[in-house]
Amino acid sequence: MLTCYFVDAFAERPFEGNPAAVCVLERWPEDALLQNIAIEHNLSETAYVVKTAHGWHLRWFTPGGEVDLCGHATLGTAFALSRFVEPDAQEFLFETMSGDLRVQRKEDKFYMDFPAYDLKSVPVTEAMEQAIGCRPLEAWMGRDLLLVLPDAAAVENCRPDQALLAELPGLITHITAPGRDGDDCTSRSFAPKLAIAEDPVCGSGHCHIAPYWGKRLGKEEIVAWQASRRGGRLWCSLRGERVTLGGRAVAYAKSEIYL
Repeated sequence: MLTCYFVDAFAERPFEGNPAAVCVLERWPEDALLQNIAIEHNLSETAYVVKTAHGWHLRWFTPGGEVDLCGHATLGTAFALSRFVEPDAQEFLFETMSGDLRVQRKEDKFYMDFPAYDLKSVPVTEAMEQAIGCRPLEAWMGRDLLLVLPDAAAVENCRPDQALLAELPGLITHITAPGRDGDDCTSRSFAPKLAIAEDPVCGSGHCHIAPYWGKRLGKEEIVAWQASRRGGRLWCSLRGERVTLGGRAVAYAKSEIYL
């Protein structure tokens, strides 16, 4: 029997932000079981953690497979551990496919230290325009594809073609534009290659988005709004090749998996 916590990350209250399932394990089962649980949950991410001598070993699975980095499920994992497992801890060290990741708890926010992706400018193509329904002003590649649109309304009103998105380069496609109402940028994230039509709030995506806007705006601190239906806000700090992503989280449910 496995204990699983359901957390809304980058959220002020339930039903906002990005939901993640967090399974706290005593040991690692077969990868096929981890994948099947992620498929059963049908969330953008299910996180699994096992206690180690120095911290926690953390892995992330989408319904489409394991991924090397996930922000909201890392935030959700730190929140679940602090709420239910290690309530006195102020810092969590996670061993992951992307190296060691540290998460610090400061009052009601959790701050994650992540690698920033190196972005390279690429030509805007007809395929990009057809996939998102409007022509981007700029295109950039890291792990993911980042498309820059003229304004927040263009991001909010975008109705992409999922099949065409799946043909674009990069693991995930992010669309972004200048923010409004005090936010530095507005973005949305689409991941049909991972069986996710739209990621409600994409932490790893902001390892692309925050560095782009930090350089463009000449700022080291970025407040980012993810304009999905659920919505979510991130507080981002840029430090050379690293980016700190901060956010709040709330608990939704606790369950037992009978396997």
